Amino acid sequence: MLFALAFLALGAVVTLLINHHDPIVSWLGAGSVVVAAVLGSIPAVQVMAGSSLVERFRMPWPIPMGEFFIEIDPLTAWFLLPTLLLSALSAIYGVGYLRRWQGRRGLGPVWSFYCLLVLSMTLVLLARNGMLFLFAWEVMAVASFFLVTFEHESESVREAGWIYLVATHLGTAFLLAFFLLLARDTGSMDFTVWAAKGVQAQRLASILFLLAVIGFGTKAGFMPLHVWLPEAHPAAPSHVSALMSGVMIKTGIYGLLRTFTFLGAPPLWWGWGLIAIGLTSGVLGVLFALAQHDLKRLLAYHSVENIGIITLGLGAGLLGVSTGSPVLIVLGFGGGLLHVVNHALFKGLLFLGAGAVLHGAGTREIDHLGGLLKRMPWTAATFLIGAVAISGLPPLNGFVSEFLIFLGAFKGGISAGGAIAVPLFALIAGLALIGGLAAACFTKAFGIVFLGEPRSEHASHAHEADWTMRLPMLILAVGCILIGLFAPVVVGSLKTVLENITKLQPATVSGNLAATTSPLSFIVLGAALFLTLLAVLILLRRHLLARRRVEADITWGCGYAQPTARMQYTASSFAQPLTDLFGPLLGTKKKISPPHGLFPEEAALKTTTPDISHEQMYRPVFERINEWLSRLHWVQHGKVQLYVLYIAVTLIVLLVWKLR
Repeated sequence: MLFALAFLALGAVVTLLINHHDPIVSWLGAGSVVVAAVLGSIPAVQVMAGSSLVERFRMPWPIPMGEFFIEIDPLTAWFLLPTLLLSALSAIYGVGYLRRWQGRRGLGPVWSFYCLLVLSMTLVLLARNGMLFLFAWEVMAVASFFLVTFEHESESVREAGWIYLVATHLGTAFLLAFFLLLARDTGSMDFTVWAAKGVQAQRLASILFLLAVIGFGTKAGFMPLHVWLPEAHPAAPSHVSALMSGVMIKTGIYGLLRTFTFLGAPPLWWGWGLIAIGLTSGVLGVLFALAQHDLKRLLAYHSVENIGIITLGLGAGLLGVSTGSPVLIVLGFGGGLLHVVNHALFKGLLFLGAGAVLHGAGTREIDHLGGLLKRMPWTAATFLIGAVAISGLPPLNGFVSEFLIFLGAFKGGISAGGAIAVPLFALIAGLALIGGLAAACFTKAFGIVFLGEPRSEHASHAHEADWTMRLPMLILAVGCILIGLFAPVVVGSLKTVLENITKLQPATVSGNLAATTSPLSFIVLGAALFLTLLAVLILLRRHLLARRRVEADITWGCGYAQPTARMQYTASSFAQPLTDLFGPLLGTKKKISPPHGLFPEEAALKTTTPDISHEQMYRPVFERINEWLSRLHWVQHGKVQLYVLYIAVTLIVLLVWKLR
């Protein structure tokens, strides 16, 4: 692991120093990440396999209360493996994606910050000292800011970068308070001390829980703390969007799970709270995704939705801890943890697919696309696999983790009192609604982008991506399929990490996981039979048509001999029934130009759905703050000697306060 960290640091330094337009800088940056991912995966796999329960390394660090203390336990290893995998695949993809900028600008800085981002995410997962954790957390924020603003010539990109920077530092402010209160209570910044002592006062534990939810929830993208997500993800290069959405936002989930190991027994309202946050994020996230016209912005809102699904699992697990329900603990936490990995795979795949569409067609506006299946078959096939997976449909991986959460909530709900039955049945209803809306949204996304006729010159002249971009998408698509087909084995691999975070007996964890094996086996068997039948039919069709002459002709569709793009659904018209149904939550604005006369030539429907949190919560607040701060402009007059005087007066006030 130390060699992996060293390779990432070396890659960051070397690519920044070289900073050539030459492709060699891209291969150096990507190569550093790939080598580090391979090296770092070795100890993580060993820990997950149980050959070594914990790997630790300590080294003095001359910072007050600081220590370079890193450790790999099963929880860290579970998050580390998808982080390293997606980092490596996104780096390979980035070599091809960034090729269009060669000769226009040096690519050294973008690869340097990419290596720093992977390094800082890895350190966040490894850190066992509060100061080291906050240091890595801040490096992660700054590195990702510079990656988001890669195309800083655009005003919208710069605005997205600043929104992200402000949001992430507001979250960090809450985390700083969280760490300081814990250090004050325990007298240490050492995570092992925090876990051993715990927080005895219930009131302090609840305050710390709220601080952690806000601080880590800002990074994870909880509603309404998500406002940076739909701005930053579309602005960043697509391989960076895949990394940020697939694994960076999961550091917030990791932080919450690590927090639970410090705070002792949770009261019932913690689980209620997380389920409420999960339902809000899941339902609103998918609704806002359904109303989008920008493909990457649509995917960004689906990150909010899937973070909501993960949070539902964590909330169910906390309810199980509060009430002593092993089945709820194991299946709730297990479903949430498995969805962390599944989301990394299918969301990374979808963002890479969106990048391939942008690379090949030159636009990510859904209404300007269409017919890309014929022009980009590899991208279309892998995007379809990601779309089915994120919709939670069998036999792919998204179904497996959602099934665990469903099963845990159902079993916990029918055997418990109203205190937890109500939120659990709300969870079941909400998760079903989220799944249905997600399927509708990706029917829209895939159908309008890849099927039908091209809607613009961009789509007409689209071309397939090169192998450096196709290979990572293919690997992620295969991962989505394999986890679905080998679901019982994958669920069994949760045993080590669940024992680590729940402290339940191994037999209890194994028994509750084994209860899912039978239904999952039937589902996997049915999926395997379906895929086998499909393959047989394809082969049979080829055999029957092998000696026959096959021609293509224009179809007859209700009298239209030659369909055009104007006869097709647009993103707005496809989603209109659902956006109208949930209109009070979305606040969608319509601009309609209706047809006139007997033979109308033009008609149009255009919808815009601004983010209600951004427009109705944050924008008014920040406008008021800006208005108030503008009254202090007289202080900023450019006279350096007076600035020095301000500093001196401040120091004197602090000294007097300290000596009083």
